[in-house]
Amino acid sequence: MPNVHRSLIYIVLNPIDRQKSWLSTRQSLVAQNIANVNTPGYKAMDALPFARVMERSALEMAGASPMHMRPAPGETMAAATKPAEGWETTYSGNTVSPEQEMIKAGEIRGAFTLDTNIQRSFHSMWMSTVRT
Repeated sequence: MPNVHRSLIYIVLNPIDRQKSWLSTRQSLVAQNIANVNTPGYKAMDALPFARVMERSALEMAGASPMHMRPAPGETMAAATKPAEGWETTYSGNTVSPEQEMIKAGEIRGAFTLDTNIQRSFHSMWMSTVRT
């Protein structure tokens, strides 16, 4: 497969893969929050917004020579978390709101479905061009 095709696939599918990774992290945090709904003093956590993750991520530069500058090894931005802004704080200091966590879980499910449908459509288009 020529490099042009590989880079096209990378350009289209890499952001989707990155969002799926971010969604997995966010889903884990939501599950952790729900598991600790009755833990005294537990502070709810959430992932950074995906747009902010994309802004902070570094582009990979290709180097044809060892003398070329390389970016510093980047951290996985999908794992960056922040304290969640809870709707309420209980007397025990717990900031987890089950209703808010269920809303987040629904948003995550919808985003996963959208990403999967986009990948499926792209794959169908790609296969139709390869067959001809």
